[in-house]
Amino acid sequence: MTVGSGRTWRALALGAALIASAIVGNGKAAAQDQLKVAAVFETPIEEPWVNQIHVALLQAKEELGIEYTWSESVSASDFARVLSGYAEQGHGLIMGDSFGTERITRRVARDYPEVAFAFGSGIGPAEPNFAVFDNWIHEPAYLAGMIAGRLTESNTIGTVAAMPIPEVNRLSNAFCVGAKEVNEAVKCKFAFIGSFFDPPKAKEAAIAQIEAGVDVIYAERFGVIEAAAERGIPAIGNMSDQSELAPDTVVTSVVWNMWPTVKQVVSLVQAGVFTSQDFGQFSFMGKGGSYLAPYHGWEDKLPDEIKAMVAERTQEIMEGTFRVPVDEGTPQSE
Repeated sequence: MTVGSGRTWRALALGAALIASAIVGNGKAAAQDQLKVAAVFETPIEEPWVNQIHVALLQAKEELGIEYTWSESVSASDFARVLSGYAEQGHGLIMGDSFGTERITRRVARDYPEVAFAFGSGIGPAEPNFAVFDNWIHEPAYLAGMIAGRLTESNTIGTVAAMPIPEVNRLSNAFCVGAKEVNEAVKCKFAFIGSFFDPPKAKEAAIAQIEAGVDVIYAERFGVIEAAAERGIPAIGNMSDQSELAPDTVVTSVVWNMWPTVKQVVSLVQAGVFTSQDFGQFSFMGKGGSYLAPYHGWEDKLPDEIKAMVAERTQEIMEGTFRVPVDEGTPQSE
């Protein structure tokens, strides 16, 4: 080896060492950087479905130290622009709802493979960076149905929901099946308003059901509880604990707790080990992702035998000895 070549190799070795040092240094700096998280929602933030994601991300801001911002009521025509804007601004994680903008959201995610995307979706994840979740809250919906089946005097219960898509159908069907388990005479009615957020239309559909004989109603959509309160029938809330909307009307609520999902997703991104996967399991009762809300004003009004029945079935679900059936077929009114 010539002197010149020796110098060359020493220079190369020194350069490699400097590069390695820079990489390690940058890695440490990146690890210490605050994760920027953005959420993009099709509906207003007050819509219960997206509100649960929003609340969990606010909790992540407090407990996991993320920087959090969001955009609500984003139309399909603006969705790609808003998503791309957040990606360009250095957000490492973008979350939201993509049911009405599946293709748009997935296309933008492909354009930014270094950014983690985690969106509500009825279909699967996509490599390398698009993860999905959904409101798998059929278990507490089933429990709520058991309550409705015992409370009804007309043996006719109803559900007013968004639209007949799998993630809505499984809640509606679970509610009906739970009612029929404890009351074989129960008939179930279903109404779909064709929108994720249209309170006046949901209220109108609920009134129609009540006039048709429904005396306990599942408010899968916002607006139904108002109708139930005006007509004096019990209602079951959905997504969040909605007792405060009408304490004398809301018996309980089917609650979706997005914190386990958000905590898992954010922690994986912060650790640099995020992968495209389905986080649906984190919405199950066993993971703490869903539950039946307290009875609040109904604690003393609800018969002890009903509360005991629900408590027993809840324990069986949590222990894994009972599985609530998953039926995503379009429910039919009886």
